[in-house]
Amino acid sequence: MNKREWNVTKQLKGKRKAVKRLLSAAFALTAALALPLIPQLPGVVPYVEATEDAGANQNQGAPDNISSNTTNIISRTSDTAITDDDRAEADEDMLYYMQSLEVRYNLDEKVMENLHKVFDSAVYYIANTEMSITELWAFVSQTKSNMESAAVDKVTMTTSEFLQVADNWQTPTVSAGQQVAIVLPIMNFGTEELNDLIIEPAISNVVSEWPFEPDMTNYLQTEPYIPGNKTKEAAMENRREFTFYFTVRSDVMSGYYPLKFRVSYTKAGVRSEEPAEVTVYVKTIGKPGSGIIGGSGQDATGAKPRIVVTGFETEPAQVFAGDTFTLTIHVQNTAKDMAVTNVLFDMQAATEGEDKTNTYSAFLPTSGASSIYMDKIGADTSADIVIEMTAKADLAQKPYVLDVNMKYDAGVMFDLTDKASVSIPISQESRFDTSIPEVVPSDITVGGQSNVMFSIYNTGKTTLYNVQVKFKADSIDEASAFVGNLQSGATGNVDVMLTGIAATMDDGTVMMEISYEDDAGNVTTTEKPITLYVSEEFFDDMMMDGDMMMGDNMMMEEESGPKKGLIIGIVVAAVVAVIIVVVVVLQVRKKQKAAKLLADDLFDLEAELSGEDGTASKDKE
Repeated sequence: MNKREWNVTKQLKGKRKAVKRLLSAAFALTAALALPLIPQLPGVVPYVEATEDAGANQNQGAPDNISSNTTNIISRTSDTAITDDDRAEADEDMLYYMQSLEVRYNLDEKVMENLHKVFDSAVYYIANTEMSITELWAFVSQTKSNMESAAVDKVTMTTSEFLQVADNWQTPTVSAGQQVAIVLPIMNFGTEELNDLIIEPAISNVVSEWPFEPDMTNYLQTEPYIPGNKTKEAAMENRREFTFYFTVRSDVMSGYYPLKFRVSYTKAGVRSEEPAEVTVYVKTIGKPGSGIIGGSGQDATGAKPRIVVTGFETEPAQVFAGDTFTLTIHVQNTAKDMAVTNVLFDMQAATEGEDKTNTYSAFLPTSGASSIYMDKIGADTSADIVIEMTAKADLAQKPYVLDVNMKYDAGVMFDLTDKASVSIPISQESRFDTSIPEVVPSDITVGGQSNVMFSIYNTGKTTLYNVQVKFKADSIDEASAFVGNLQSGATGNVDVMLTGIAATMDDGTVMMEISYEDDAGNVTTTEKPITLYVSEEFFDDMMMDGDMMMGDNMMMEEESGPKKGLIIGIVVAAVVAVIIVVVVVLQVRKKQKAAKLLADDLFDLEAELSGEDGTASKDKE
């Protein structure tokens, strides 16, 4: 029942004296016609509160240290007319029972609607009908049976059709910390005898499932036989009663707890394959703030503790796509005075993929399990979650969200949930390649220029920012080229003129420094060499020829293999031929000069001998 409906009921109670005479007959007739429409299921025992006599019977034979619970049991058999307090108590009793049904059967919205209709009809009937206390609680018992029927379409009976709880069972009321005796009456409705019976309660250490302390390891009860019976009266007379002694938990919640008992037996010489199961209920009164057995088990006045994520770190610090890394998540229980227990963390990475048929998680745990369990996190205490994960190799460079789903208990609150998220940056290895640089010409003189051209390819999955190339060597003037940003798969072109400033004194290597930035502005530099020779400029033709030949020889040295030997042979032969030609020319010139000098000397001698003067000789000459 929600808050609005409960308020309406309270208002009706305040006005019942004004309208009871007008509505009494109508509601009585409506209840008489409506209640039989919901049949009582077979095997469901009418729910009757324990009387003082029943409580006394249950404690017969109990040890002296077991206190009787008759102080918590109110006599509900009287011809006295009911009062408003009786009506309120009946309404509260039915409300607790309805909440217990909701938890027990995990009811959906439609079934809850039907259940509320039965409950509301009973509340209105009680509010506007004069009756005795006996009639009131008989009506409450019938209403509980009707609510049980409305809770499920068909109750799946875990007990067999012939093994049931006897009609004399009375639901006891117990309080936190109390020691009680529970007497379970079992009837055999079958005509065949049951032998070697073993009865055992289905105990749990979860406070929302079992109201008693699990302080014993063995609660087994045995019975040699229960005779067969042909009538209900005979079955009731031949029933067997099994007494169990329990201590109510100090943190028990208020409401109705189901008590399940498993019964094994032999019938006609055949042992039951599985135990039959019978269920009875006990009404509990918990301490203030202990919560109500219903919903999530959270007390309406209790504060829900929180688990928050305070940070995370990865090892290594920078995670690349395809890497395996260790993730450490820091969490904290924010409650100042309450620990959380049974904590389950479930990590779910963001789903990636271009279409619904091709999706995958960005991160996969290396162990195959994405859940981590912690037994407890103390009040105002931090803890670390450590898990090893692998990033998918084809992830783009960006942060990826990892959801941390948390489920935990705190005190009498169960299955509390929280959710947090962390963003893990994933990097991609930046890669590039270049074409073969073209250096034209590859041999220049000081002051000359050479053109260098090549392309840069971005072969990675991330963008290269501010790509530039610098050319450095002692023989050239430093030059640079700015390419700009290169998207994944893009190409950038470099076209630079290099100027010679000094003769090459080494192997002619010029270093190209290719640099770029990533998303965070970090600069990466890669060096690649090219070859460019710079020589001094000579004006003498022979020297220039010689330099050219030497330059050719140096260039020839770049060749390798048989072709290199052939080229060297040709060059050497050419040099030898040139030297021979020079020597021959020099010798011819020397001979010609010597012949001319000899002719001049002979001519002078002839002039002297002939007695002619110098003028005549010259004129003659």
